[in-house]
Amino acid sequence: MSLMLPPESASAWSIVGVAHDLLAALRGEQGLLPRAESAVLVVVDGLGAIDLRAHAGHARALTAGMGKKDVATSVFPSTTAAALTSILTGVWPGAHGLVGYSVLDRAGDRLVNQLSGWNEAAIDPASWQVAPTVFETGRDEGRPVFAVGVAAYAGSGFSQATLRGADFVPAPSPAQRVALAYDLAHRHPGALVYCYLPEVDKAGHKHGVDSLAWVAALEDVDAALATRIPPGVGVLITSDHGMIDVPAHRQLVLDADDLQGIAHVGGEPRMLHLYLEPDADADAVLAGWRERLEGSADVGSRDEAITSGLFGPEVSSAAAGRIGDILVVARGNRALYDGTAADQRSRGMIGQHGALTAEERLVPLLRRGAFAL
Repeated sequence: MSLMLPPESASAWSIVGVAHDLLAALRGEQGLLPRAESAVLVVVDGLGAIDLRAHAGHARALTAGMGKKDVATSVFPSTTAAALTSILTGVWPGAHGLVGYSVLDRAGDRLVNQLSGWNEAAIDPASWQVAPTVFETGRDEGRPVFAVGVAAYAGSGFSQATLRGADFVPAPSPAQRVALAYDLAHRHPGALVYCYLPEVDKAGHKHGVDSLAWVAALEDVDAALATRIPPGVGVLITSDHGMIDVPAHRQLVLDADDLQGIAHVGGEPRMLHLYLEPDADADAVLAGWRERLEGSADVGSRDEAITSGLFGPEVSSAAAGRIGDILVVARGNRALYDGTAADQRSRGMIGQHGALTAEERLVPLLRRGAFAL
């Protein structure tokens, strides 16, 4: 089956517009958010709207007053590298170029992990991701701009690609990060403050969305976000993607015969980028994958994905070069693995994302403080 986006509500917000909405609110421009003296953007990594509502009893602060319209749609693929970059730049993956978890650097003929592989691959974040960040735009307007996060992420290549322009301020726990973000917004009128909370995502990957560990992480985040918001500060709470549990018996492991004609397997288990050998018959390989995975995954070519708008309305030449020759998007709660790879650790992950289900693409969009007025 060819690739296409599922139908979406015309009134649904997109995470791509969050950066522009926040800046408009700070400028006092008419838009989706009311004016605020300062703004805090909280991203709870991996928190889908469906899973949040299913566990509302463990997230009373987050779900208080949450209505059907308090959601937004993530991007494709529904993974951190692509989605978080879209939130922080205001452009689609086809424009900023981070089109998956791992993608091919064609110049070096090697896969590059978009979260942690920048130094190893000697990739320059400024030239690989050229879209201006919301922090650079805010700084150019003379605003104080801050990113509050985990200390270990401060100097990473991904942070350099997505947090350019912001003063990075670390704090160890969700409660400390939220309190610090609110304090910075209060002490610096006109500020834009970003607060990143990765704990829910980590618990989901390791233990699954319905695990006690995931619930405990959600409760910690919920308690942190119950903190009183200073007057005049608008808070927008969202996520980059949701998550779905993949049990071991739903893993599809690809062997050497399956991968004939494939030079590199990139992406992630729920959304593969397949890069062909130079002499491969592209049409024959595509037809073979469609036949083998019928009912288990949607399979399409790069051209089909770009034409259908999966990566956004415009795709730069740089981004197009990083998209797989063939894309494989898992259906249901399946995941696909390269069984020939030396590193099989990812097969231990329970919670996963990257594909097109509502659980992965629908995220909360909650207005608090001055934005709730």
